[in-house]
Amino acid sequence: MIGGLSWESTQIYYQILNTKVKETLGGFHSAKCIVESVDFAEIEKLQRADDWVALDNYMVEAAQNLQNAKADLIIICANTMHLCSDAIVENVDIPLLHIARETGKAIKASGLEKVLLLGTKFTMEKDFYKAMLADEFGIEVLVPNEQDINSVHNVIYKELVHGRVLPESKAIYLDIIAKAAAQGAQGVILGCTEIPMLIKAHDVDIPIFDTTKIHSEAAVDFALKV
Repeated sequence: MIGGLSWESTQIYYQILNTKVKETLGGFHSAKCIVESVDFAEIEKLQRADDWVALDNYMVEAAQNLQNAKADLIIICANTMHLCSDAIVENVDIPLLHIARETGKAIKASGLEKVLLLGTKFTMEKDFYKAMLADEFGIEVLVPNEQDINSVHNVIYKELVHGRVLPESKAIYLDIIAKAAAQGAQGVILGCTEIPMLIKAHDVDIPIFDTTKIHSEAAVDFALKV
């Protein structure tokens, strides 16, 4: 696990991984994990500088540390930092389980064809996530308007990564989801691993795709089949 992106969601990954292993294997079983936990302040500074070359190098080093520690599989405990997934795949010899691909499988299995993507500005505005869903699964992806993109992003970086869950921010997100549903969105991707702290399935009238849960459970399924 490459964690600390932020640590608030990494602890949720750890909980889901262990819960899924226990449910699957029973008894006293728990997940065998290696966590390479980074300093998110360093990541956030490079993101603000739009220095994705440096971020590639940072993430590759983290992935190589996991490989050297004899991990069998790598998961990046974040959506945005999958922007560095190609660099990781090119520089390590163990599999990387891509969060967007696993989310695409879940959406496809549900039979939905048009979904809203919420996440950081990087995830919503860049093509790495939307293109994979469109090219590999034929899923149409909607994103909010520019003002709403900024609102979603600011809640993540100013509140959720610090563990702050505010009702007024939930209301902002619910309004954005409602507008997308009115435009034909059949479901919503919680495409930042902190968003499930704020939005739950019972909060909205369309299906949610909790990428933290989807990714964690897919990692257990993959690992137990190795």
